[in-house]
Amino acid sequence: MKRVLITGAAGFLGSHLCDRFIKEGFQVVGMDNLITGSIQNLEHLFPLKEFEFYNHDVSQHVHVAGNLDYVLHFASPASPIDYLKIPIQTLKVSSLGTHNLLGLAKAKGAKMLVASTSEVYGDPLVHPQTEDYWGNVNPIGPRGVYDEAKRFQEAITMAYHNFHQLEVGIVRIFNTYGPRMRLNDGRVLPAFIGQALRGENLTVFGDGSQTRSFCYVDDLIEGIYRLLMSDYVYPVNIGNPNEITILDFAKEIIKLTGTDQKIVFKDLPEDDPMQRQPDISKAKSLLKWEPKVDRAEGLKITYDYFKSLKEEELYKKEHNDFSKYIIR
Repeated sequence: MKRVLITGAAGFLGSHLCDRFIKEGFQVVGMDNLITGSIQNLEHLFPLKEFEFYNHDVSQHVHVAGNLDYVLHFASPASPIDYLKIPIQTLKVSSLGTHNLLGLAKAKGAKMLVASTSEVYGDPLVHPQTEDYWGNVNPIGPRGVYDEAKRFQEAITMAYHNFHQLEVGIVRIFNTYGPRMRLNDGRVLPAFIGQALRGENLTVFGDGSQTRSFCYVDDLIEGIYRLLMSDYVYPVNIGNPNEITILDFAKEIIKLTGTDQKIVFKDLPEDDPMQRQPDISKAKSLLKWEPKVDRAEGLKITYDYFKSLKEEELYKKEHNDFSKYIIR
């Protein structure tokens, strides 16, 4: 039985990855320090003999007994609310944490796949974004702790490949949504749905002309799995190229929820990207992958998930000091 270590296992993407690898017949070792993840995302796996869990911060030395065939590094805060509250931890998990896990993968003879992000492109001057675009990132801006940490993560991963001949993969993840997102994590989709469910007006930053491209989580997980099973070592965009403005997206959410909330406008946060759309030509040609779930179907599933949450989750809010950064 193949054995895989998944860091960030209690998070949105990490927990879905655990499900996928269990389904594929792997022995799964989940690791998370629960700083932004939720153990509830993994509760259904704890009775399984194929699953084990380590409560650990990968910024510290990482030890896993026994063999490992793959290491998937998905531990990191992933929303502006999180990485503005814990900027040092955000930098450390993608620098020290990546270094620790690369060393572990090297010692175990395992392949290492790291979760990078569309944020490495910053506020892009190339549209749509291709993997050979180097980005337009402000290293000292409020988002720099995340953007530059991920850029460093890519660099050290390639250094281990080039110097130690370690098998690696790099996935650049674009905006993803689906069940197990935190309703209060500050990203635009849960923010809009949460406001609609609470009967609040929907908050759009700027004039709403900025764009995002939303990929349903099952499609993303399929792309990640195919990339891991390939022998390609350079970054690959995985996302849905179906682009939409934030204003039109707010209108979609109002229609979906059947509410009659108004849309209110606030100032655009510093360094907020104006465009985000993946060029997935490489994923199509190398992995034979493209998204299959259209936005209407994925949003319905996600909305039903959020409606099922307990009332205290619905009204739980993050510290207001970070509310102006909630768009992503």
